[in-house]
Amino acid sequence: MSNFVKACCGLLPVLWASQVVAEDAQALKDKLAALDTMQSQFQQSVTDVNDKLIQQGSGVFALAVPNQFYWHLQQPDESLIVADGTDVWIYNPFAEEVSVLDLNDAINASPIALLVHRDEQTWQAYHVVQRDDCFDIKPKSLDASVVKVSVCFNDTTLTSMELEDQQGNLSQFTLTEQQALSDDDRSLFHFTVPEGVDIDDQRLKSVD
Repeated sequence: MSNFVKACCGLLPVLWASQVVAEDAQALKDKLAALDTMQSQFQQSVTDVNDKLIQQGSGVFALAVPNQFYWHLQQPDESLIVADGTDVWIYNPFAEEVSVLDLNDAINASPIALLVHRDEQTWQAYHVVQRDDCFDIKPKSLDASVVKVSVCFNDTTLTSMELEDQQGNLSQFTLTEQQALSDDDRSLFHFTVPEGVDIDDQRLKSVD
């Protein structure tokens, strides 16, 4: 067998794997196409690298394409994350502090970006692998704080998500009561800073 033929045969598994990854990414895109807007309740559990339960909670999750995201953890300790299409607001009522991040800086740091960010440049930053009705999403960059996100569907309904961070902590979310957003629900993506709350504006630091 000539070296050329050997080289071509050696490339076949690589080419096939690349095609499969592309098909998996497209399958996820097709699923997300039915989720231009959604709202659901969630139950959360967080385990450490030794599979020890370190937190449980519940709250409300919503998204709208493009680039709008709402995450309200109501129990046990309240916290709120709102992406309004331009900025990301992270509110800690107990500390009476709001952090503000540029949307692109925040959204590129996590594979969950693909839920609300549909442009091809963002998708090129992640590997997508399908497992039956679930998809594993991993950033190609080693600097991401979230190393893997898994999302699972029942037909077009998003039923669960898992987020694994660099420390090996695993956050699992079970989603229920999913529905499309009404016009009134769009107000979820508008954050008003409460009076007397300190603001940590990370946008200024990223410019510097």
